[in-house]
Amino acid sequence: MLKDGGSNIDLKSRKVLRTLTKKNPSDLVLVIGTGVSAAVAPGVPALRSWRCCIEAVIDAAEQFEVLHPGDIVEFRKRALREQDLLVVAHDLIRKMSPRTGDNTPSFFQDCLMEVFDDLETHIQNPTILESIISLMDKGATVLTTNYDNLLELYGQKIGKPMESLDLNDKAKVMQWAQSRLQYGVLHIHGLYTRPCGMILDPSGYKDVAQDNVLLDELQSLYCRKSFVFLGCGETLRDQIFQALFLYTMPNKVSMEHYMLVRKENADAFYKLQADMLLNGIKLMSYGESFTNFPLYLTGLSALICKA
Repeated sequence: MLKDGGSNIDLKSRKVLRTLTKKNPSDLVLVIGTGVSAAVAPGVPALRSWRCCIEAVIDAAEQFEVLHPGDIVEFRKRALREQDLLVVAHDLIRKMSPRTGDNTPSFFQDCLMEVFDDLETHIQNPTILESIISLMDKGATVLTTNYDNLLELYGQKIGKPMESLDLNDKAKVMQWAQSRLQYGVLHIHGLYTRPCGMILDPSGYKDVAQDNVLLDELQSLYCRKSFVFLGCGETLRDQIFQALFLYTMPNKVSMEHYMLVRKENADAFYKLQADMLLNGIKLMSYGESFTNFPLYLTGLSALICKA
């Protein structure tokens, strides 16, 4: 049962796995997906999902007249029908960049700056961020697949020395992987304020891949720490996540990781549970409604920190 009387949290209908609540925060890697940002700032459509983010960028490109109307139509169709949205995002960036393929200068940054304008003022539910930061206070490592920096903005507001990292800064990434940057947040796809750090397919991280020491350090994290997926949907299918953490894992079943999910449909939930166990991931349902997510995560964080 998930209960913390000191914080007036009592979720009698939900269970929490003791193997997770008994872990030390320093043994955890928190993987932040779009669900976290969507709960924190529900008023920003681009934060609701990767698909919504791409659609918002396409809308901004239309407003700024940086893409041909025919391209706008085609990208909207692709955003709706294609499953691999990273490929769509990659092609969208290239279309708004110089023909050399270099993404500096690029209209893509202008579109992202428009989409994520004044993010801090849109924070409506900071309890999730507070829960994540409380785990960071006690040593948890954090990475995200998101472009936004809501966590860092809020952390700085409450006096934490938060730092955004991307894969271009290998020295900092090494420090992060070795738990020497307590308040560092690794954006494996880059950050909207630094489009040069955006990596959208495996070829984009070649500098990291060619650094065997760094790559070994990253991939060892999946063996020696427990990943906790928060607000994540298709993260395990993400090519960059796979390349950084999964490619060299011969036996993922022996791992012990966790994923918080919504249980909308019993059949779908138990099928996903069986699939995830093949990757050493235990599912934990926070309820049938997304509105339960912030309260569940707050209680879970309190239990882990108390332990």
